[in-house]
Amino acid sequence: QVQLVESGGGLVQAGGSLKLSCAASGRTFGTYAMSWFRQAPGKEREFVAAIHWSGSITYYEDSVKGRFTISIDNAKNTVYLQMNSLKPEDTAVYYCAARRGAAKTGRIEYDYWGQGTQVTVSS
Repeated sequence: QVQLVESGGGLVQAGGSLKLSCAASGRTFGTYAMSWFRQAPGKEREFVAAIHWSGSITYYEDSVKGRFTISIDNAKNTVYLQMNSLKPEDTAVYYCAARRGAAKTGRIEYDYWGQGTQVTVSS
């Protein structure tokens, strides 16, 4: 059974940085893609960034390009999301997700989800 556990959320001022972590267990993840999604109050869950477990391919939602970086530490089975230049509109619960195969941007493509971690950016 795949388990994903997020951590690293918190309260930060606009312009600040946070680094989210997603610890993955229960599988050999070499053929998996990992993603981060986020959901703000009253809004749909939206794609943020994706990476194949090999680390060779990454995708970003347009509004986070140049500010967020997704990465993987294979030895630790952990996926990271480094978030810089944070804006109040980045406030949301951030979720880690996993799927076997290629990275996708649609939430329905993902089979496994973490419990989420809250990120709040104050203005």
